[in-house]
Amino acid sequence: MSAAAQQAPDTGPTVRVLLADDQHLVRTGFRVILEVEDDIEVVGEAADGERAVTMTRATRPDVVLMDVEMPGMDGLEATRQIVADGPGAPAVLILTTFDRDDYLFAALRAGASGFLLKNGTPEELIEAIRVLARGDGLLAPEITRRVISTFARPGDPAGTAHRGPDADAALAELTPREREVLMLLAAGSSNAEIATAIHLGEATVKTHVSRVLAKLGLRDRVQAVVFAYENGVVRPGG
Repeated sequence: MSAAAQQAPDTGPTVRVLLADDQHLVRTGFRVILEVEDDIEVVGEAADGERAVTMTRATRPDVVLMDVEMPGMDGLEATRQIVADGPGAPAVLILTTFDRDDYLFAALRAGASGFLLKNGTPEELIEAIRVLARGDGLLAPEITRRVISTFARPGDPAGTAHRGPDADAALAELTPREREVLMLLAAGSSNAEIATAIHLGEATVKTHVSRVLAKLGLRDRVQAVVFAYENGVVRPGG
């Protein structure tokens, strides 16, 4: 059993996972890694995006591991369709061999809750699945830095704030404290770091984060980072 498995809780719900990748050997490798974990169950496999959407709706997993480049419907469009199902839709973890900013931002805008490269370790994959299953987003510090640097590039479409009336109305619902929490989320701060920065308990911070996400209509803190930069709430270096 892996070290990650030894650290897994003895009780609690099983995390249901769907694998979407056009390479059979890759799916098999993921299945072997995941099925030794006592708290993870692989409920299905899909070799293209259309099948991934269909199987997600049929099997109702907690997390979908989604490849980007697949025949027919790609993983980005599949992610958009899965997330568009609304409340109860699974978290989508994008897995790719391509360390490219265009994939990263397209995945985040499509509604993915996390992004990992396939050259990561099994332990990182397992932990990512558990993080997303808990309802948290996965944005590693190096990914956060790339988000910030991209939004900082003058003339880059990804760096252009385009706040609309809906965003203005949603932001107006935030209290000053919630807006402060949003700005710290955009900096990639954890709940513990936010608690230290604004001198509150972690439980209180968690409540504030939940309210921010609910008022802005966002799934998780990953989407909060994208929202904050796209709508000019924070600016790199500001």
